[in-house]
Amino acid sequence: MKTEEMYAAVEAVLFATGRAVSAEELGKALETDAATARRAVKMLAESWNAELHGTMIIELDDAWQMCTRKEYYPQLIKLELQPKKPKLTDVLLETLSVIAYKQPVTKAEIERIRGVNSDHAVNRLVEFDLVKELGRANLPGRPILFGTTEEFLRQFGVTSKETLPEISPVQVEDFRAEAEEEVEI
Repeated sequence: MKTEEMYAAVEAVLFATGRAVSAEELGKALETDAATARRAVKMLAESWNAELHGTMIIELDDAWQMCTRKEYYPQLIKLELQPKKPKLTDVLLETLSVIAYKQPVTKAEIERIRGVNSDHAVNRLVEFDLVKELGRANLPGRPILFGTTEEFLRQFGVTSKETLPEISPVQVEDFRAEAEEEVEI
């Protein structure tokens, strides 16, 4: 591997991993020995850090990591303080749908409907302020009841849970058939 290619490969590895990478790991990634990888990363770090970049390469106990320069922390903080719109995966949307249509509902009921453990999905929806605890069911163990929040209504343009779109009987049958096919697999 040419020197420039080796530097580019080291840069790619350090950038992509986001953690400190040892000389041995770099050697494996570059298909060379640790000593050669160590020399390459030290040379790259020296030239990289001498130029104006938003990042720098630091050495940590015979390992190297690409990190942000301290002088750019204010810009990162401004970015991180901006409100973030939650990204809802299919799993989260499915769980949210169950909660919206069946509320108040327990995790056990959600899991019975979905057929899988829903702890993570429910917890993420609570984090996103789309779902909240409504109280406790009068059942053994007093399980938590979940329902949607005002934020859910805002995000989905619904004025109340009563105005959620109706699910047609044809859709219900399609969903049931899909679920039965998945169970058979």
